[in-house]
Amino acid sequence: MLKFLKIAFLLLILLNHPLFAQEELPVGSYPPAIEFKYFPNTMYAFVWRNWNLVEPSIMAKTIGCQVKDINEIAASMGLPNGVLIPENYKKQMFITVIRRNWHLLPYDQLLELTGMSKNELAVSLRDDDFLFIKLGGLKPKCPRLSFTTPTEKDKQRAKEIKQLVGIYFKKALKKPEKPRLGFIEELSTIPNKPKIQSLIDSNKKGLRFIYSYFGVFGDPLIDTAINPYPDGLLARLAAQGINGVWMHVVLNQLAPGGTDFPEFGAGHNQRIANLRKTVERAKKYGIQVYLYLNEPRSMPASFFENRSAMAGAREGDLTALCTSNKTVTDWMTNSLCYVFKQVPDLGGVFTITASENLTNCASHGNQQSCPRCSKLSYSAVIADVNKAIEVGVHKGNPDAKVIVWDWGWHDSDAFDIISKLPKSVWFMSVSEWKKPFERGGVKTTVGEYSISVIGPGNHAKSHWEFAKKAGLKTVAKVQINNTWELSAVPWLPVPDLVAEHTSNLAKENIDGMMLSWSLGGYPSPNLEIAYAFAQQPNANTETILNNLALKRYGDKAVPYVRRAWTSFSKAFRQFPFSANVIYRSPLQYGPANLLFAKSTNYTATMVGFPYDDLNGWLAPYPKAVFVEQFDKLVKGWKEGLGMFNQAVKYASTGNKRKAEGDAEIAQAAYIHFASVSNQAHFIICRDKLLAGNIPESERSALRKEINVLLMDEISLARTLFEITRNNPLIGFEASNQYYYVAQDLIEKVIDCEYVRVELSEK
Repeated sequence: MLKFLKIAFLLLILLNHPLFAQEELPVGSYPPAIEFKYFPNTMYAFVWRNWNLVEPSIMAKTIGCQVKDINEIAASMGLPNGVLIPENYKKQMFITVIRRNWHLLPYDQLLELTGMSKNELAVSLRDDDFLFIKLGGLKPKCPRLSFTTPTEKDKQRAKEIKQLVGIYFKKALKKPEKPRLGFIEELSTIPNKPKIQSLIDSNKKGLRFIYSYFGVFGDPLIDTAINPYPDGLLARLAAQGINGVWMHVVLNQLAPGGTDFPEFGAGHNQRIANLRKTVERAKKYGIQVYLYLNEPRSMPASFFENRSAMAGAREGDLTALCTSNKTVTDWMTNSLCYVFKQVPDLGGVFTITASENLTNCASHGNQQSCPRCSKLSYSAVIADVNKAIEVGVHKGNPDAKVIVWDWGWHDSDAFDIISKLPKSVWFMSVSEWKKPFERGGVKTTVGEYSISVIGPGNHAKSHWEFAKKAGLKTVAKVQINNTWELSAVPWLPVPDLVAEHTSNLAKENIDGMMLSWSLGGYPSPNLEIAYAFAQQPNANTETILNNLALKRYGDKAVPYVRRAWTSFSKAFRQFPFSANVIYRSPLQYGPANLLFAKSTNYTATMVGFPYDDLNGWLAPYPKAVFVEQFDKLVKGWKEGLGMFNQAVKYASTGNKRKAEGDAEIAQAAYIHFASVSNQAHFIICRDKLLAGNIPESERSALRKEINVLLMDEISLARTLFEITRNNPLIGFEASNQYYYVAQDLIEKVIDCEYVRVELSEK
């Protein structure tokens, strides 16, 4: 992740700073957009992609036509009527809308479609978890789209599409669709009057904190349309042993800047008031709120016109607020003191000081460009930032926790940094980080969050041990529910792996666990495993898993559930883990990722557009190994599905619906893994077929193989279509919103049929 985010930041700093200038919309290399030739034209693609997501009146206004024109085009292709996204949930869908129109509309029409201002879109592209980088760091060149009266040829192709919809989806479309984001209302409702005091009493031991499953990552304290921590979610998390939740904040928005920084703090009173409300509600469930600090944020050059002594390392148009300047560290300390006095029940903070945004002069390894920090060691700069934060937090509330994370630190300097930290802070490290493993004969190490590779590794263990000797408490950063190995399902049913990892951590005598990043916050049974080992470090793994299966599904289902979980876990150990695989391959999109009859020549992006960039997906694995590992994973997972379907059959009456929902999650995961294998295999066959210079017998064999792959993709898309319509959890992740919606899976079938015809003539 670090490599991707550093590249991302260097691109993003080319944009202006939101506090001081009108934002410009980035375009990058501005290549021609992809044409989706299975539609009659781009206008039809536009209607298809936005149907049921954007009101027809807005679509009509965007391309200059009447609402009836939009409705007629939709009907001509057999698009089903669905449930429009409620107005108060639009913020949770705008990334989905932008992504699906990225190759269809120019910026001015994207603004019309989303209702965003130019400045709002520019800020979102930069600040919403590196959105512009996820979209490729470029805007495809799209001519302005205007309504044109459909020709007879257009109408004929639309009729053919409608026929395909009828052939493949007629039966499924008769079933009602559950609204997208419907889970928010469900998770916001308090379940069965939980025994609050017993939850508070049982959760006091240790620290287990997590992020909201559906939280907005931007500025949740000013934009309160979606409450990231409603009572229902807090109650559910508390019932599964969670005693902390976290929120992303920007310090210059949360406290007044005083005479030194009068431009800071706009809207801070509202943010503090909303933070206080969240903290008070969470407290009712024995949960404390923690703030994520990535500080101090860099500023544009204009900010330093009369503050040259504060200007530190530069990257592009941004300059670090130098933490070797006492005015800067005093501001940080005083601001945090203010926040923790204003909201005295805050649990604390955790810090990232050497990654993500440009913050201190050493945060991106460029401290030598600073006239002050260049005279200091790397470890001194990093430690001093954390000291300033610790002083401020503890001046405001001596009992609050300050958790210092080693994410992004130079390995060679880690021990020196730890030795310089205040004794009151807690030290955190990613459990599985840098652990060596082998898949398909390829040896490598973990460079991101992983569930398939069991921690802890020596990197984390040595850092924790050193921190303990330095007198610090320790925290393990882990992902319990999911990772970028597959984030399109709320949790992965691999409890055996989760139990092995958390059992290992229990033996390390750590003091707490951070259980998720922006993904992985769903209140799943996996969280209960972490809680069980936190309560009983020497507990028997089989006992914990059997008890969990009994509680969730009933006694008759237990043997089937346990065999299914073990099969899933064993299969997942075959996952070909690497940063390229998890970020660039179609893992998050599954069969919703399109196939192409010839290469798009587009490069896969970070969980945005996989395209057909097989070479970008698979490093460090050879093509054959990449496919083989996914095939092994799929085979083992399928065995588990058979067992889990039996578990659903034998689930107790009160747990039947829960078992059915969990089966949908397990099957969706299977479909995603199987589709990655199909797509890789398809691209290999397609490229061989198009290369020429091969005998006709081999060409014929390749065409047959391609047809088999296309039909399997169609089958996977149809199955996932039904699951997705029935379960709005599928395809959603907080920072990326919906990777796909149901109609994208219909589009994939249309795409496959088009590609089949195109390649049959090669």
